[in-house]
Amino acid sequence: MRRAASRSRKLEAGLLLYPGCQAAMVHGMTDLLQIASDISVSLGGESLRISHWSLDASGAMARCHDTQPSDDRGPDIVIVPGRLAGPLKSDDAVPFVKWLVKQHAKGAMLAASCGGTFLLAESGLLSGRPVTTHWLYADIFRKRFPDIRLDADKIVIDDGEIITAGGLMAWTDLGIRLIDRIFGPTVTMKTSQYFLIDTAGREQRHYRGFTPRLTHSDEVIVKVQRWLQRSNARAVTVADMAKHARLEERTFLRRFKAATGMKPIEYAQHLRMDKARELLQFTKRPVDQVAWTVGYEDAAAFRRLFQRLIGLSPGDYRRRFAC
Repeated sequence: MRRAASRSRKLEAGLLLYPGCQAAMVHGMTDLLQIASDISVSLGGESLRISHWSLDASGAMARCHDTQPSDDRGPDIVIVPGRLAGPLKSDDAVPFVKWLVKQHAKGAMLAASCGGTFLLAESGLLSGRPVTTHWLYADIFRKRFPDIRLDADKIVIDDGEIITAGGLMAWTDLGIRLIDRIFGPTVTMKTSQYFLIDTAGREQRHYRGFTPRLTHSDEVIVKVQRWLQRSNARAVTVADMAKHARLEERTFLRRFKAATGMKPIEYAQHLRMDKARELLQFTKRPVDQVAWTVGYEDAAAFRRLFQRLIGLSPGDYRRRFAC
């Protein structure tokens, strides 16, 4: 954070309010930062000024909530909440984007969670940078901003003066990261204990199921996808898929990749792992039996692939998510 070293004025964290933004994050983040500030003060450290910013009647951005009213220089950290109804459209984002660019130019750190990353992306400040957003919006994000390096597996990506977080509740992870940047590890630990927040080792891929892309216009490939879904892609080869599509294998490979964004074997692996997740969550079958059920005779190979795609071992996944 560019101005974090200076203590000549209170650091200010400002939350940007815009149409439809996630109220739970706005109020929850405010509480989280306020408790961290109180803990800091109790330990002899600095407090944090927390504000909310929205468009006023004249169309200018102004504070509508302020815990420590003082100078009007602007926030040192701007936090953009997610949006329950999905990302804001480009035209509707214009006044907020202009303000974000202005604050960044003045030295503010920018942070966003979930669909709030779209607002940062509209600013052009994320070009070529690594970011994350809600996994559900990943395809939309890549189409709108192909020059940005999206990694929707990650919960939080800290890229210096720009920090982004994933899903709707990832604002807790984002808040803890910001508290660590502002106050350091002691206040971070005590705040986490106060709220019972454990963000260690979380990734979006631990929670995300496989959502096949079926909205493309290749009806032949859709037919194959639905056939694979019915069979959970168990013991299916590329040759089997091409035969079902009634296409020459090379043509099938090209069309499948163009339609789904994945190679057929990679696609089949994701379907199998999705079925494995279900079995690990809702049954008590041994991992070796789960592997066999989804089409893997080599249980060790299944474990390696599960770890690579899901980010947890089958045993760890069951311990964390079993019903």
